Amino acid sequence: MEYLDFELPIKELEDQLDKCVIIGQESEVDVTNTCKQIEKKLEETKKSIYKNLTAWQRVQMSRHPNRPYTMDHIKALCGDTFLELFGDRGFKDDKAMVGGLGKIDGQSFMIVGQQKGYNTKTRQYRNFGMANPEGYRKALRLMKMAEKFGIPVVTLVDTPGAYPGLEAEERGQGEAIARNIFEMIRLKVPIITVIVGEGASGGALGIGVGDKVFMLENTWYSVISPESCSSILWRSWEYKEQAAEALKLTAIDMKKQKLIDDIIPEPLGGAHQDRGTTFKTVEEYIIKAYNELKELSTEDLIMKRMDKYSKMGEFKE
Repeated sequence: MEYLDFELPIKELEDQLDKCVIIGQESEVDVTNTCKQIEKKLEETKKSIYKNLTAWQRVQMSRHPNRPYTMDHIKALCGDTFLELFGDRGFKDDKAMVGGLGKIDGQSFMIVGQQKGYNTKTRQYRNFGMANPEGYRKALRLMKMAEKFGIPVVTLVDTPGAYPGLEAEERGQGEAIARNIFEMIRLKVPIITVIVGEGASGGALGIGVGDKVFMLENTWYSVISPESCSSILWRSWEYKEQAAEALKLTAIDMKKQKLIDDIIPEPLGGAHQDRGTTFKTVEEYIIKAYNELKELSTEDLIMKRMDKYSKMGEFKE
């Protein structure tokens, strides 16, 4: 298990507990009470740290190397029923954007999401979860296919942003994202969006328009990353913590501003500490949302979606 800088007190106590157990096993000394004291202290420390996370610490949690990625969620939610589909039918298949058909609790869904890599090789293969225009065009192709066959859509957002390279701009990155937003607003089937990691900039918005939008507890959703915001405003990355606070990018902030519908709770310590519970909770939220949306007519579904996004950004003095 890897630890973030603010998790080091937990690591120290876990190391002490491990040593205490080893001493008990290798000697005749009764260390039961000592182990219980360390366990109690460990539990209190975990609660103290994780219940009072700053915005920047939640950003770090969303990037934790052990955190489950989009394909982990898909495998857990769909099992062997997931059939991945490839290509945008125009340029090529973007490995940073994955999608396909799968069943969640017996109901078919078209699932689309950004996929990061697990190590250096796969991160390069997946372009660090940063999709090119063809990735967004593939996502739209799959969503239009779902619309044709009356299949609801689930999108899983986890990206540091759309790929900002020259070749991506030459192939129409901005247009591809704008086209997705335009088409998703009027898609004739339910769309359920879950932010499972990072939700950065237009890269997240490109598949982020939903009738129901949920954020896992330790994720973030913002127009810009704290580091980039810091580099623009202060000409340095050193102020990323202040930027994170000012951007109001946490799930709690998003819920207060009515930019998302609900927050999906995570196990103590983050989604990576108990993946099974995390996957089960995500599944429950998706199924509950679908059961609510399937009762709506197509006209009501689109009108409610348009109304929801039209109200965002309204401000009164």
